[in-house]
Amino acid sequence: MAATKPDHEPAGELKIGQVGIANLRVRRFDVERLTQEMRERVELAPKLFARAAVIVDLGGLSELPDAASVQELDQRLRDAGVLPVAIAYGTSAIETLAREVGLPLLAKFRASYERKGADSAATEAVPQGASVADESAPANAVATSIAPTKVSEPGMVHLKPVRSGQQVYAQNRDLVVCATVGAGAETIADGCIHIYGALRGRALAGAGGWSQARIFCREFHAELVAIAGVYKVLEEIPKALHGQAVQIWLEDDQLHIEALS
Repeated sequence: MAATKPDHEPAGELKIGQVGIANLRVRRFDVERLTQEMRERVELAPKLFARAAVIVDLGGLSELPDAASVQELDQRLRDAGVLPVAIAYGTSAIETLAREVGLPLLAKFRASYERKGADSAATEAVPQGASVADESAPANAVATSIAPTKVSEPGMVHLKPVRSGQQVYAQNRDLVVCATVGAGAETIADGCIHIYGALRGRALAGAGGWSQARIFCREFHAELVAIAGVYKVLEEIPKALHGQAVQIWLEDDQLHIEALS
């Protein structure tokens, strides 16, 4: 009998949002597989993912699971170490499902994997700085644009160290930090991030969905780096790059990190 080809396709794709909430886009509704993948993420980086808030996005499934199955997934994800806090808004059927399982709805945060020219749930781009209201969404859903944010304003320069627990966000522009980003600190930009010191906390570039953003830092020790929601944690990055000056970019939905010459 021929050996079964191993299945390396993940059941769920985890993206990091710009407000500290992870978005779990379910690509295949397999409770066992999703639970195992999440448990592995928590074990790999417990400081980042243990008891992390997670939005479950079922919008990519061709057929929605029933309420009992979603409730089972909710409980199993909690057992794996994260806390599902909502279901991502998508269709009226998802709204009904969320009501049945007792979870609130949150609109999908901006991310690069959203389908271009998607169906009727797609939201048109709006002028920068304007708030977005999806008229088809329920009143209690938090609406955000899913169109990638364009970067056009002058860069934001932050001169002081970014300390643990502090967050610096450059909306619609690049972020330049002229000091150290400490462990537990977070730097976020809709554009690129330049750090002229040690990066020990988190850096999230292209937070509005701009996949061409890059991260540059003089001394790399980051807990987590992400571009347009695609992330890596320090444990996944070759030790040869630790402490080095690096640049980070996104290509073919894969995060690349290399030393600067």
